[in-house]
Amino acid sequence: MAKILVDGVEVDVPAEYTLLQACEAAGAEIPRFCYHERLSIAGNCRMCLVELKGAPKPVASCAWGVRDCRSGPNGEPPEVFTKTPLVKKAREGVMEFLLINHPLDCPICDQGGECDLQDQSMAYGRSGARFEENKRAVEEKDMGPLVKTVMTRCIQCTRCVRFAAEVAGAPEIGATGRGEDMEITTYLEQALSSELSANVIDLCPVGALTSKPYAFNARPWELKKTESVDVMDAVGANIRIDARGSEVLRVLPRLNEEINEEWISDKTRFAEDGLKRQRLDRPFVRRAGKLTATTWDEALTAAAKALSGDPARIGALAGDLACAESMKAALDLMAALGVANLDCRVDGAKLPPGPRPAYLFNTTIMGVEDADAVLLVGTNPRIEAPLINARIRKAWLRKPLAVGVIGEPADLTYRYEHLGASPAALADLAAGRSAFFDILKNARRPMIVLGQGALARDDGAQVLRLAGRLAAAAGVVKPDEGWNGFNVLHTAAARVAGLDLGFAVGLTAAQQIMAANTGHLDTLLLLGVDEMELPRAGATVIYIGSHGDRGAHRADIILPGAAYTEKHATWVNTEGRVQYGRRAAFPKGEARDDWAILRALSDRLGKTLPYNDLQSLRAKMMADHPSFAGIDYAPGAQGSERFDPASLGEDGPVTAAPLRSPIEDFYLTNPIARASATMAACSEAASARRAVHRVAAE
Repeated sequence: MAKILVDGVEVDVPAEYTLLQACEAAGAEIPRFCYHERLSIAGNCRMCLVELKGAPKPVASCAWGVRDCRSGPNGEPPEVFTKTPLVKKAREGVMEFLLINHPLDCPICDQGGECDLQDQSMAYGRSGARFEENKRAVEEKDMGPLVKTVMTRCIQCTRCVRFAAEVAGAPEIGATGRGEDMEITTYLEQALSSELSANVIDLCPVGALTSKPYAFNARPWELKKTESVDVMDAVGANIRIDARGSEVLRVLPRLNEEINEEWISDKTRFAEDGLKRQRLDRPFVRRAGKLTATTWDEALTAAAKALSGDPARIGALAGDLACAESMKAALDLMAALGVANLDCRVDGAKLPPGPRPAYLFNTTIMGVEDADAVLLVGTNPRIEAPLINARIRKAWLRKPLAVGVIGEPADLTYRYEHLGASPAALADLAAGRSAFFDILKNARRPMIVLGQGALARDDGAQVLRLAGRLAAAAGVVKPDEGWNGFNVLHTAAARVAGLDLGFAVGLTAAQQIMAANTGHLDTLLLLGVDEMELPRAGATVIYIGSHGDRGAHRADIILPGAAYTEKHATWVNTEGRVQYGRRAAFPKGEARDDWAILRALSDRLGKTLPYNDLQSLRAKMMADHPSFAGIDYAPGAQGSERFDPASLGEDGPVTAAPLRSPIEDFYLTNPIARASATMAACSEAASARRAVHRVAAE
């Protein structure tokens, strides 16, 4: 630690701190534009100037380290001043310089009310400007369907450039020209390709980069802000949902160091327009082969009749967006009816319902940064979990990190060794017939990431056994050191909660569909199941969900449910962290909360569930399944001393088919995203980009 005086206040700070960090530790406010805690230091806006005792002129506090400061002649600690007339004059001069070419369009700028330049010009600027020359104009840039550009407003802070190169790993933005001719642009004048690209909107301190879909929709003070959890993947990123009335207008990231830091994926941010399209807002019953709108009374009566038959001929499936409350209500209802066929693994993943470390991301998301060797098996984290991929890249940039991949080659934004595409490569690695085995075995914090592309196969159980044997042989699980490097990366927000609840008994999802097709199941209850082939005919299908997607098209009875932004719900992310999502708007039309629909249905069946409100339901869920009481807690290596990865899966032969990511199109993975016009435009742009690359490769 080093001592330093800031405006007369003595503080002890780490020697590696910058003066800006030291000043903030002392409680002094330092304005800045180019500096950002998660990006490299650029030092090019000069707004953070402070006076350092002994320095001939003001210094940029973001680029000057505490360890670079000289002590006084008698060993006195260095002194920094942030409020002197010299500092005030310097900041006013910098602000005046930044505003030379900035257009006076605050009243119509989308950044208005959330603009750092606007706020800091009021706090640190002069009352007037001395420049009378014409302002320069800069041509707009096309950055794709997400990011709107007004580059005349740009102050060249280069935050977007550094984010694209350092965090996203897609260095597509840069600066051209020098001095007054400097411009920020995409190198090839094309749409940004990163799945995290829209975070530059939050980073931009002026109105140069704003949200294209949100443009001119609302002002920030008009919006009701609700803290919630993302469900577009299994990471559980913390988000803020901004709504006006009954309409969700935008989704923004919320700071959580242990999960998403302050980033979110483009799908999380922009799929919100899918919440108002293709919605199920009233009950439907199929009559004479056609779905007909009906009343709740008739729909519940029809559903109760379909569920009143032989319990052995009834099944229930939970989809990727089902919340824990709805699955718990369905589980209790099916248990009361005597139904023993339930599954939440609709993608066919050969995952056991226990023990918990067998299906969790055990290193935790934050723990990825501690790993010194990573093996990715049947997963492309860039499209399955962009935020976890960014964590791997972060670790790769900061230290020597060996990364091996078994599966399809892809641009993961960091260098890796491709060990093979088929399970045979995993078998060789498990048997020690690969140099990468020694890297894993000798690593202090080794990590294996098993994706759904390896598990959702006919031989998924055998691949799981190979991965478990490799984990045991390489010593990936080290309970004495508090480390469990055996990780399963899920792609569905509902999957871990379903496995925690035990929503995986009897016939699997594929077996239930087959049984329904062959006449061995009479009724199938679907909780938002839209990602798999459904029964062709014969069985009665009851669908509870929010969107008119695949499940609703096949359904005989539709009971409209609430989307994730329209209900208080519990979600468990891939690392086993229990989080609460909160209602930002009310369900559309006659739609209701999923668990409330099941509670009403249980009453019709004479098997009334023992809870009438959300609090009672959650209390029973915690009592029956204690893991749900650990709110915002990731278990990590807890319980690893009783976990034997070598016992997972089943022995048997594996096929030569290559391991592929289950996600074909990052932007269209669920009903909400598929209903989004913005996601459709992103998908089209990505498809065009891939076509160009194929032509170039040929």
